[in-house]
Amino acid sequence: MNTFGWTRRALIAAATATLAVTGTARAEGHQMMDAVHFLIPGGAGGGWDGTARGTGEALMNSGLVGNATYENMSGGGGGVAIANLIENAASSEGTLMVNSTPIVIRALTGEIAQSFRDLTPVAGTVGDYAALVVVADSPLTSMEDALASYREAPLDFAIGGGSVPGGMDHLVAAIVMQAAGEDPTAFNYIGYDAGGEAMGGLLSGEIDALSTGFSEAVALAEQGEVRILGVSAPDRVPAYADAPTFAEQGIDAQFVNWRGFFAAPGTPDDQVQAYQDMLAAMLETPEWEAVRSRMGLVNIYRPGDEFTEFLEDQEQQLGDLMRDLGFL
Repeated sequence: MNTFGWTRRALIAAATATLAVTGTARAEGHQMMDAVHFLIPGGAGGGWDGTARGTGEALMNSGLVGNATYENMSGGGGGVAIANLIENAASSEGTLMVNSTPIVIRALTGEIAQSFRDLTPVAGTVGDYAALVVVADSPLTSMEDALASYREAPLDFAIGGGSVPGGMDHLVAAIVMQAAGEDPTAFNYIGYDAGGEAMGGLLSGEIDALSTGFSEAVALAEQGEVRILGVSAPDRVPAYADAPTFAEQGIDAQFVNWRGFFAAPGTPDDQVQAYQDMLAAMLETPEWEAVRSRMGLVNIYRPGDEFTEFLEDQEQQLGDLMRDLGFL
């Protein structure tokens, strides 16, 4: 599976590029795009909403966009917004829709009728790796310890997550177990309604380990509540370098819950390129760094074809796993 990572050449090129849109010249040789309209497939306050509004904030504050507007369109697991963008493609040239890993999962399960192939992938911009954590005073200090405990009494060892069986936290735990040579369908997964409830399950001893987002794990680790056993990144993440990767412990489990942007089908190539240059330039600004660090995400810029290739790889990985688990 391809690993989302910085593409330095693309960023360096973007830093000197001129957006293919008329506008007022801005600092560092960039031109300002007049406006961007963000379509958000979920309600206010969620991850999609935060990513879109944070991106718009950074674009305006850095002078890359004159005005950013937002439209929340919930429903159908994101399908309502996707269908709307497709149906109104002719009048949606100024619109960028935010999305993330669920567009892949929900298309596989049939929860949404469309997939990323029905849109124009612009770029993946940020992501959140996954982590497996235990309570801070747990006797389990490594993945080796956790796997030994699981192998000793498989039915007594429970991994929890803030999503239903078959949801992302379950799939991540299954990826880790499979990469460790275990049956991904056999371990005991307990799903909670949300991350807060799952954390409660960990602290009360109802579960032995928690599958969660890395940004959430870091916040809990800094508060002294959990120990991070492994992260699904290819290398240690500077934001919390104490956390070991699964890979360095001999477990080839890589996964990132990416967040990125799509345009309507048929969007002209020069407009797509302008969006890509704009987003690449934004990722280099202090205005974006303020947003990124506040949200606890990692920069993972992949434009166009690289983004599409990553999505295809993730679809293959998750599809195979979901079939193994009996969810497809």
